Amino acid sequence: MDSGYWQSQFEDWLRHHHQEQDAAHDIFHFRRVWATAQTLGENSPVDWLVVLSACYFHDIVSLAKNHPQRHRSSILAAAETRRIFLRDFPDFPAEKLAGICHAIAAHSFSAKIAPTTPEAKIVQDADRLEALGAIGLARVFAVSGALGVALFDADDPFADRRPLNDKQFALDHFQTKLLKLPLTMQTERGKYLAQRNADFLVSYMAKLSAELKGDYETRDEAVIQMFATHQ
Repeated sequence: MDSGYWQSQFEDWLRHHHQEQDAAHDIFHFRRVWATAQTLGENSPVDWLVVLSACYFHDIVSLAKNHPQRHRSSILAAAETRRIFLRDFPDFPAEKLAGICHAIAAHSFSAKIAPTTPEAKIVQDADRLEALGAIGLARVFAVSGALGVALFDADDPFADRRPLNDKQFALDHFQTKLLKLPLTMQTERGKYLAQRNADFLVSYMAKLSAELKGDYETRDEAVIQMFATHQ
């Protein structure tokens, strides 16, 4: 039974049993994380069945951003994955569950669990890359909109004169989390790609700043300089 067989099994199970918490954590997200993981781990001697399984079940429990136990989501997801595999996939090699559950528990930014295996490092990087770039940008505003969070503070969009608060302003999430992600990446390829995509977010912020001043032609170079450490 190869990875293709198990991918088909997992997708069939998810279609019948998984209720999507939000647009950022659906089956298409799982597919993308798996595709990214294969790019990051290309030619690496890793257990691809562990990586595949963790990619497809890492968000099987995903508490809302405003949930008081949000930081425990990945730990709960790891425990739930173990229960699901033992109950619904009796032919799955049980000796791989420990590695899968560690990769799931360690993928979360808020859980602050360090990945200790190559598989966990790849899964963590693959998931975090989706928080950056074009998809990451769309996710921020989709999730924030669902929670009733304002797009940005029109008077102080980059929090020059106020504390950052991404529970109040979606744009603040760029600074509270997203632009910090490149420093957390575990793989060399992941570090490179994260920096490239953080640059994209900074460019977006500079374009937004210009538009807020009525300029729809250029970017605000002052914003580029402000976040030069991410360029």
